[in-house]
Amino acid sequence: MSSSRTPAPWRERLASPLTWHYAGFAVLLVAVIGLSIRFGLDWAATSGSSADALAAKQIELKAHDLQTAPLRGLDKRVADSRAQMQDFYARRIPPTYSSIDRRLGELGVKSGVRLSRVTYTQGKPGPDLTEISMDAGITGDYAQIMHFANDLERDQIFFVIRGLTLTGQQGGMVNLRLLVSTWLRLGDVPAGLPATPQGGEPQAQPSVANHDIQGKEGE
Repeated sequence: MSSSRTPAPWRERLASPLTWHYAGFAVLLVAVIGLSIRFGLDWAATSGSSADALAAKQIELKAHDLQTAPLRGLDKRVADSRAQMQDFYARRIPPTYSSIDRRLGELGVKSGVRLSRVTYTQGKPGPDLTEISMDAGITGDYAQIMHFANDLERDQIFFVIRGLTLTGQQGGMVNLRLLVSTWLRLGDVPAGLPATPQGGEPQAQPSVANHDIQGKEGE
């Protein structure tokens, strides 16, 4: 008797709409939870990709910024450089060819050395200036020569000492060969000035030509 009556409550429950309502709700709840988890995973992946893309764009923008930084204000820097060059030319480049020889003589008198056999040659013309090389004999004691060399390098006219070579010595006096350079503007280089040989050392024979050029300038 009892065994035949037991399944009745389960059949009633299964037949009840409420039971199916709970079952449907449970299925929907599981589906919603599953979809929520999937949505969360997809969102995390999308957010990570977006963050990576944004970081890559920021890095690219920074690299482009660094590459273009040296070009900013380039026009102003070029104009400033040109102005500085013109100021240097005005202050340090000798105004005439004869002023070079005159200034060498003044520095020689000031230091007490004696200059002889001064010869001049010209280098290859540049865009604005031409190098003028001088080859001279210099005689004096050690202190006088050092004084002359220091004054030459610190002078308002831009002189560059290329070399000092001992050629003789007698008592306390020494004889040196002095090689020195300065620069002239292209229009100030006298015609007929010999070219400086390859190797940078002026030739020994142009002294006569040098005197001729000075004479022409004095005319």
